[in-house]
Amino acid sequence: MNSRLSSTVNIALILSAGASTRMGTCKASLLWKGMTLLNYQVQQWQLADVTPVVVLGPHNADLQRTVTCRCLINPNPSAGKTSSILTGLRSLSDWSVLAIAAVDQPRPAAIYQRLLQEHLHHSALITAPTHHGRIGHPLLFAAALLPDLLAISEETQGLRQIVQADPTRIRRVHFESAIVLADLNTPDAFEAWRSR
Repeated sequence: MNSRLSSTVNIALILSAGASTRMGTCKASLLWKGMTLLNYQVQQWQLADVTPVVVLGPHNADLQRTVTCRCLINPNPSAGKTSSILTGLRSLSDWSVLAIAAVDQPRPAAIYQRLLQEHLHHSALITAPTHHGRIGHPLLFAAALLPDLLAISEETQGLRQIVQADPTRIRRVHFESAIVLADLNTPDAFEAWRSR
């Protein structure tokens, strides 16, 4: 592994505290490539030399027993996705690069590795994957943006406010694979992506 990568503290917040209302069942527990979606995400981030930190809700807190990484519980996930991001952020004491990923947006480790390499090589503030001009996920943030991240709220559209504040500070990394746009919010979307 590149020494520049190994000398940084790379964290991925995996957001998994939502109620999965559109899916109808807990997304984190769905089977994906022979394991739960949550375990797949944890495994792929670890393979990319990134330390995953999972944020669960009270309704699926029992899943923390099934993963090989640190888990946090957002006591009030109904307050929105930003509440899970802030739960994670407030628990971190030292990091160089922070990836924010949703459990229902699985990507292979190679995508995470390339994003991280591009982010560090270009000393980017924000790095985002794209597919034919569309921005996907996950987003990577430099530690310099911590004050901006701590100031997010549902009222100001969470991370969108940071991303849209200055589009020129986003390092866009093109991928031929549309997987960087995948969002498994519904049973139909889940089945469509799983069958690819």
